[in-house]
Amino acid sequence: MRSFGPFAAPGPAGEHGLGVIDVSGTSSAAATDGAAGVRIPRDREDDYTPAMADRRRAMLTGLTGADLSGVAGAPFDPALARGNVENFIGVAQVPIGVAGPLRIHGEHARGDFIVPLATTEGALVASYSRGMRLLTGCGGVTTTIVEESMQRGPVFSFATAAAARDFGAWVTGRFGEIKRVADGTSHHARLRDIDQFQVGPLRYLRLNFTTGDAAGQNMTSRATAAACEWIAAHHPARPAYLLSGNIDTDKKHSHINTLLTRGRRVVAEAVLSRTALRAAMGVDTAELFRWRQAAATGTLLAGAAGNGAHAANGLAALFIATGQDAANVAESHASLTYTQLLDSGDYYWSVTLPALIVATCGGGTALPTQRECLALLGCAGPGHARKLAEICAATVLAGEISLAAAVVHGDWVSAHERLGRNRPGAG
Repeated sequence: MRSFGPFAAPGPAGEHGLGVIDVSGTSSAAATDGAAGVRIPRDREDDYTPAMADRRRAMLTGLTGADLSGVAGAPFDPALARGNVENFIGVAQVPIGVAGPLRIHGEHARGDFIVPLATTEGALVASYSRGMRLLTGCGGVTTTIVEESMQRGPVFSFATAAAARDFGAWVTGRFGEIKRVADGTSHHARLRDIDQFQVGPLRYLRLNFTTGDAAGQNMTSRATAAACEWIAAHHPARPAYLLSGNIDTDKKHSHINTLLTRGRRVVAEAVLSRTALRAAMGVDTAELFRWRQAAATGTLLAGAAGNGAHAANGLAALFIATGQDAANVAESHASLTYTQLLDSGDYYWSVTLPALIVATCGGGTALPTQRECLALLGCAGPGHARKLAEICAATVLAGEISLAAAVVHGDWVSAHERLGRNRPGAG
């Protein structure tokens, strides 16, 4: 692998650029003075055993005095965590509630769903559930997947801007060969096209892949690494490159992903009956429309990632329940709300998620509790990622409606006071 400038060449392909991870050295980020120089216990032969988890917890308890009996209550064999975590000591147990029913008329999700949400925020499940009941009472949500692609964005360096420009034309002319090399690294990743952007003598490539039922960051890294090596070996200039020039904006919100899609672009839309809305939420569609105008202006003033209310809430809870990479909420929560006050007095409401990254294979989706939550949705295993994406979008729409109505009606704070406090005197 080639590099340029002062940057060292990255290690074996992977999201974090790591090969074999050795975490047995000194901990420099320990929380107590006595932790300096402590080595975290590891077994290089088999580190995923109850005995090794016990050893690490005992070391931590001796070091800090913390009682880790709750963390120790993992409901599965530590061997199942291999590939998901290092230095395993137990589990973070997040409460799971269910919301619904949510009726979805999708291309892949069809029927009535009860949605598992893992959260520690009181009132969240209740809010999403009432939004779902309203949507179901109004006939349900229609969902559409518009586009899908996962990216890796390498950058190539040249001596002059003209050389970088000519390199771009060379890449375009050899797309078929580049695709053959990239596709050959995976049974699932397929190179769709390559976007190109230039700054000075730097040529940024944005390789767009489809990745089946996996989120795809790691497989696209591997495929892009192979493609870049082929490009560097066959281009006359033998150009230097970095595997990620950050134009893929992995685990970060970006305007380019809002425009060009990362993961899946999904739309959820519904028409709210004026009568049903007033009966369920105590507000009128005209009041909602006036709120939407004010909220849209506030979004512009703030420069926010989306003009909705709180897409991250439902997505984070769904992601944790179903074993998604929680950091992908940073990209997935970007949302675009579009509404119309119809001549009938009813209210059209749509939410578009332009960078929704979900999977039903790989990552944490095979862990026992996460797989159970996927099974609740009929989304466990291969062949269900598009269905899960549509459920996510419909869930976001339900949460947007419920929160907006609570703000307009004036019971936003009182609902949290009633449902979101679990300690006497909590502020």
